[in-house]
Amino acid sequence: MATDSTMKRAGRKAAGHPSLHLLSRVGLVARGLIYLLVGWLALQIGFGGGGQAERKGALQIVADGPGGTAVLWLMAAGFAALAVWQLAEVLYGRPVPDGDKPTERVGSAARGLVYTAGAAATLGFLLGHQGTSSDQQSRTFTARAMAETGGRWLVLAVAAGFLVWGVVTVVNAARRAFLDELDTGRMSRAARRLVQPFGITGNAARGLVGAGVGAFLAYAAVTFQPDKAKGLDGTLREFAATPAGAWGLVAVAAGLLIFGLYSLCEARWRKVDASR
Repeated sequence: MATDSTMKRAGRKAAGHPSLHLLSRVGLVARGLIYLLVGWLALQIGFGGGGQAERKGALQIVADGPGGTAVLWLMAAGFAALAVWQLAEVLYGRPVPDGDKPTERVGSAARGLVYTAGAAATLGFLLGHQGTSSDQQSRTFTARAMAETGGRWLVLAVAAGFLVWGVVTVVNAARRAFLDELDTGRMSRAARRLVQPFGITGNAARGLVGAGVGAFLAYAAVTFQPDKAKGLDGTLREFAATPAGAWGLVAVAAGLLIFGLYSLCEARWRKVDASR
């Protein structure tokens, strides 16, 4: 018991260290940069340009820019810090109302996996392992999973996860639930007026894209057609097939750009201490 208590105190101390908080904010900036670049790439596609609107393309733009390698290393460290931060929230709860609920901890665990994947992808890119496109990765995962016993249900479970996350994200955007995660006491009235529309629009766009990925995964599993699964790039392009045409893609791309800006605001005002 004494050992467990000592370990818990040590964990809280580590989770509350200012350097982790700083790196977590760097990670939020890195996330914002990724969304800004993906949104920009998607916007170009919407206006008839080429390329792919996904993480790999965004990382390549960063690599080609001034101090690209150093920036990528900083981004990898930031994503890793975000993953550790989410682990701290799993252990100690989130700094929001009812942040100790099991559902909140599950959400933190899911975000931790996403940030871990972000750190791994950025590190892999730095080491020369750029990998395949998100569409190909999605199809490969679906095909391999469905080749195994019960794999179809695994794909459906993953699809359901994306769909639920997407719907919840859109609903929370409309409810302005993201404000609970911000230290609004340190924000000026002008800042709150700026952040709220960014948070609503950006989170809604991100939720729509996540739900779209889940819908295509579910369709691939139900129809036994792994090639119907789509990643980020393919899902974004499908918005151009809606009645709104290319403007549908442009609207979602603009939403992702806005979420990138919102992430930069989060880096400034997000509550990051889960060790309280």
